[in-house]
Amino acid sequence: MNNQTQWNSILTFILAMIGLTLGIGNIWRFSYILYSNGGASFFIPYVIAIVIMGIPFLILEYGLGFSFKESFSKLMRSIRPEFEIIAWMLVLFVFIVVIYYMVILSWDFVYLINSFNFGWGDNPSSFFINNVGGSTNLANATSFIIPTLICTLFLWAIFWFISYRDIDKGIGRLSTILIPLLFILMLIIIIYAFTLPNSNLGIKTLLNPNWSALLNINIWLAAFGQTIFTLSIGQAMVYTYASYLPKNTKLINEVLIVVGTNTAYEIFVALGVFSILGYMSSVSPIPMNELISEGTGLIFIVFPQICNEMGMMGHIIAPLLFISILFAGITSSFALFEPLLSSMCDKFGWSRRKGVTILTIVACIASIIFSTGISSYLVEIIDKFVNNFGILILIAIQAIIFGWFYGVEKVIPYLNEFSTFKVGKKWVFIIKYVLPIILIAIWIFGLVGIFDASNPFEIIVDLIIALIVVSLSILFTKLNPPSHR
Repeated sequence: MNNQTQWNSILTFILAMIGLTLGIGNIWRFSYILYSNGGASFFIPYVIAIVIMGIPFLILEYGLGFSFKESFSKLMRSIRPEFEIIAWMLVLFVFIVVIYYMVILSWDFVYLINSFNFGWGDNPSSFFINNVGGSTNLANATSFIIPTLICTLFLWAIFWFISYRDIDKGIGRLSTILIPLLFILMLIIIIYAFTLPNSNLGIKTLLNPNWSALLNINIWLAAFGQTIFTLSIGQAMVYTYASYLPKNTKLINEVLIVVGTNTAYEIFVALGVFSILGYMSSVSPIPMNELISEGTGLIFIVFPQICNEMGMMGHIIAPLLFISILFAGITSSFALFEPLLSSMCDKFGWSRRKGVTILTIVACIASIIFSTGISSYLVEIIDKFVNNFGILILIAIQAIIFGWFYGVEKVIPYLNEFSTFKVGKKWVFIIKYVLPIILIAIWIFGLVGIFDASNPFEIIVDLIIALIVVSLSILFTKLNPPSHR
C-alpha cells in the first residue's frame, strides 16, 4: 500500500466513515429489527451492545489502522505469519458483499429511473419479479434481467471512475458531497412523513414497548447482531480507512462522532418509515402488520405502493427516496472494496490504479451472475451465509488474536495521545474477554439458523462460496512475491 495515501482532513475521514456505516441497511433493516424485537424496549439492549461491543471494537480498529498504516493482511502477517490466511478470508468475504451490494444498488437505480412516472404500475411486486429481482424459480437462472444487468454494468463503470483516483480525490471528495446531501434528502422525506395523516399510528406501533422481551435471549442477540451490521465492525473496512489517517488525530473522539451520527440517523429513519406505514394503513385496506417487512420487500414493493397512493407528492418523494438509497449505498460500496484492494496492492506491489482496475473487472463479471432471473434469491442466500457464518466467526477470531496474541495494550498510547476521552484496563478487559464470548455466541445461533432453514440448492451455493474463499486465501497466503522474500 502507498504510505502516502491519506485523507486531506479529519472532516473528510469522518464523512467517509459516516458513509461507510450509513448503508442501505439503515433504511430497510433497523426499523424492522426495532419493531420485531420489543419496540422501545429494544433500545436498552441496543445501547448496551453499542457501548460494550460497538464502540470498543471500533476504537480497536481505529487504533490498529492508525498505528500500523498497512493493509489488513500485512497486519495479521506481522502478528504471526499463520494468521495471514485469516485476513485473506475476511477481506474476500467482504469483497463478495460488494459484488452483490452493487446489484442491489442497480435494483434501486432501476426504481429511480421509474420513480418519476411510476413505471412500476399498479403492481410493484410483479414489476420487481419481472424487471428487477427475479424469483426463486431456478429455471430462470439461465436468463438475464436486462434492466438489472445494464444498471449493474453502468454502476460499476461509475465506481471504477471514482475509486481509480487517489483516496482523497475520489472517495473522500465524493463523501463530502454525498453525505451532506443524503442527510438533507432524508430530512425532507422524514419531515414530510411526520405530516402525513395517521403518521402517529405508525410511530406508536413502532415504539410500543414490550418489556417482557428483555428476558428473551434472541432480543439481545439481535441487538448485538444489529450493532455489528450497522457499524461494520471487524470487517477490515474501518481498519483500512483509519490507516489513511494523518497524524494528530483524536481517534476516540472520531469513533464517538461516527457512532452517534449513525445511531441518530437510523432511529430517525425508522420513525420516518413507520410514519409512512401508518399513513398507508389508513388509505389502503392492508393492515399495518402486513405492510411491515424488511429488506427488498419494504423498499421495492411497499414503498412504491405507498407512493402510488400519494398522488403528486409521490412523484416527489419517490425519486428523493431512491436517490437517498443510492447515495447511502454507493459510499458503503467503496468501503467494502477497500480492504481487498489494500491487501492486494500491498502483497503484489500493485499501484492503486492497477488494483482498482483489476478488482473492478473481477467484481463486475461476478456481478453478472446476480443479474439472472434468480437475482434476489441468490443475493439473499449469499448475504445470509457471508454475514452470519463467514464474517461473524472471523470477527470473533480477530478479537482473540488482537487481545491475546498481539496485545491491545500496545495501541493505547496512540488512542489516548490526542483524544479527549481515554481508554484503559476496562477497554482491554472488554476486548480480551467480553467480545470473544459474545461474538462466538452470536455466531453459533446464526449457524443453527442458516442450516436449519436451508434447502439443498442453498447449501450447495454456501459450499461453493466457502470453497472459493478458502482456496483463494490459501493461494494468496502461499504466494510470495519478490518484495516479501
